[in-house]
Amino acid sequence: MTNVLLEVDGLRKSFGGVVALQEGRFRLESGSVHALCGGNGAGKSTFLSIVMGIQPRDSGTIQLEGRDVSFASPAEALDAGISIIEQELSPVPAMTVAENIYLGREPVGLFGRVDFARMNKAAGELLDRLGFDIAPTEVMMDLTVARMQLVEIAKAISYDAKVIIMDEPTSALGEAEADHLFDAIRTMRDQGKGVIYVSHRLTEIFDIADRYTVFRDGAFVADGALADIDKTHLVELIVGRPLTEEFVKTNAPTDEVVLSVEGIDAAHGVRDVSFDLKRGEILGIYGLMGSGRTEVLDRLFGLGPKNHRHGRITLGGQELVVRDASEAIAAGLALVTEDRKGSGLVMTQDVRANICLARLEKLSSTPLMMSPARETDAARRMIDLFGIKTASDRLGVADLSGGNQQKVVLGKWFLTEPRILLLDEPTRGVDVGAKREIYSIMSDFAAQGGAVILVSSETDEVLGMTDRTLIMRDGRLAGELSGDDMTAPALLHLAA
Repeated sequence: MTNVLLEVDGLRKSFGGVVALQEGRFRLESGSVHALCGGNGAGKSTFLSIVMGIQPRDSGTIQLEGRDVSFASPAEALDAGISIIEQELSPVPAMTVAENIYLGREPVGLFGRVDFARMNKAAGELLDRLGFDIAPTEVMMDLTVARMQLVEIAKAISYDAKVIIMDEPTSALGEAEADHLFDAIRTMRDQGKGVIYVSHRLTEIFDIADRYTVFRDGAFVADGALADIDKTHLVELIVGRPLTEEFVKTNAPTDEVVLSVEGIDAAHGVRDVSFDLKRGEILGIYGLMGSGRTEVLDRLFGLGPKNHRHGRITLGGQELVVRDASEAIAAGLALVTEDRKGSGLVMTQDVRANICLARLEKLSSTPLMMSPARETDAARRMIDLFGIKTASDRLGVADLSGGNQQKVVLGKWFLTEPRILLLDEPTRGVDVGAKREIYSIMSDFAAQGGAVILVSSETDEVLGMTDRTLIMRDGRLAGELSGDDMTAPALLHLAA
């Protein structure tokens, strides 16, 4: 007999008359890792926010270990034994790792003062136990997005809750870091805890979870044991229809070199990186967390410390000196960053403002005044081109699903008419349907004469979409793979 930790039935929630969740149903057993699946906009986030007391429910019941519960805040949920790792990071940047982990529950010593030595020791032991190579005294603002994600994971686990909700916990992690997390999840499962695991990476779901529940259009669709279902059937449940080939690839590289990089360096120890990019090519850059993948793209786009300017970059046969992002844009480069909400979008602005952001000078009627008519026309063209699902171009970008937000980012850059796309984890946090659309966009761009550099931590994505892949390790190029030589074991061998 298994014990039911959490049982939710008939959960419903509307916002301003719009139904976000109409039939939230879920059952979590002790000693289980249960995947909550669904596309962007399926109702998963609304469901979890109600369970955690972030949002009130309109109707429905929530039972924790057989008792009816109704949390008015996340603090109440934590006190009851439910913790969450949220998809959107919320660190206190100026505080240390240890201070973030134990925020609000710091150990105290004499005269009620915080015992920093004890707190740092506890945080260090927790991070070591999880296999996370982070010092408790490091300041959060100095960490990469991936390392911040690890701290958030450690914080959630530190509460020693009965139910742990993990919302896209590996979205910023490489495979090695994800493996450490999976080890921790299995330990918690063996201790009788229940884990609700939310991820768009279906390979992860089949690797770590034992049961699944699918939401679609705000309603429960199906649940069951993962041993009784395959990936194709699960995708059909998620998107509501059979999905054709996951990876869309129509491009063919030519012999023409459009970008040549010789011996460049970049931030965080990246040095002596050289490669060529050909017209029509999708070139992959693969590596573990901290290997320098993102730093290479930042360097090409004129970002990062100004002291890293060694080496030579040639674009279309002409030497390219890029001192800032505006010069990169003028040269025909476009950068989709790994953190769309932190650096890809202005979350307080609407869809139109975000799409037009990188093209303001072309959409002005005078040097000091924007042209609303030009802005509207530009935004609508990109909305139509990328099939962005929005009620209006004046809708707040924060109100869109993750997949549609990413399409807004792509629309912003396509409006600049780029020659080269630099894509850093472009499918992070989007569902399988939106992933396929993004693959189609990048493939069509390359097929029409553009060129793409794709940074990805997903092995399947690299194998499915790139023509050649550069592997980075410790800030240097460790090798290059293509054709039949490009396999998952070969990628991991060079990356490690």
